[in-house]
Amino acid sequence: MRTHRLLGWWLVALLLAVGFASLGRWQLARMHEKRVLLADAARALDHAHPQPLRLASDHRRRQAFDWSAGQGWVADAVVWLDNQQRQGRVGVRRYCVLLPEAGTQAVLVDTGWWPLDGARTLPEMGCRAHGIQRVRGLLAPPPSEGLVHGAALARQRDGTWLVARMDLPDIARALRLPAGIAPRVLRLDPERLPGDGGMLSAPGARDLDILPNTLTPERHLGYAVQWFGLALTVLVVALVLTLRKKTSDE
Repeated sequence: MRTHRLLGWWLVALLLAVGFASLGRWQLARMHEKRVLLADAARALDHAHPQPLRLASDHRRRQAFDWSAGQGWVADAVVWLDNQQRQGRVGVRRYCVLLPEAGTQAVLVDTGWWPLDGARTLPEMGCRAHGIQRVRGLLAPPPSEGLVHGAALARQRDGTWLVARMDLPDIARALRLPAGIAPRVLRLDPERLPGDGGMLSAPGARDLDILPNTLTPERHLGYAVQWFGLALTVLVVALVLTLRKKTSDE
């Protein structure tokens, strides 16, 4: 009977240890993925020759980073991405729709971050600009959807769109873009182009932070250490209980 009880303790302990270790390995895998992501972005930022804007529509590079420059027309549409953090504050990011001169798919352009007040009042700022607009910045995958649930987008009274996640097909349908939206967004260069005009140059906190709303590789490593520590602790506790049981039986 006592032997069966000990076996039961060890079975539970082993199952818990394996589960904790699996979570630790997952955290390590996420750490390596994000390190690769940051390295790819760093290489793109060091690139001296901007790539053409049409690469935003290249589905083979949808997860890649490229420093890009181009020009096009700005559509009369505003997309606000909700729940965006910057320096510990929550706000929104404004995306304008650029119709590239090359005739490729429309490109969502990240024009900057704005804080929200307690009433969650969106800034009164459109995207419409006259004439061809020059742009440059980092072509990057759209922000991760995370664990957001519910409707992807909602139209506001002023005609702008507030989105909880970057569901590009839904956004393209809402904005009536038959050719769709490019799978990568353009994050504008924080350094303004000389002579910029139009709404793309409107004041907004621009940055090229690759992981603004998610864990850094260092945080993943910290969590991995915690999970492995829990796995080891469970085994140590099981061993101590076993030794105590044997001692009491003698």
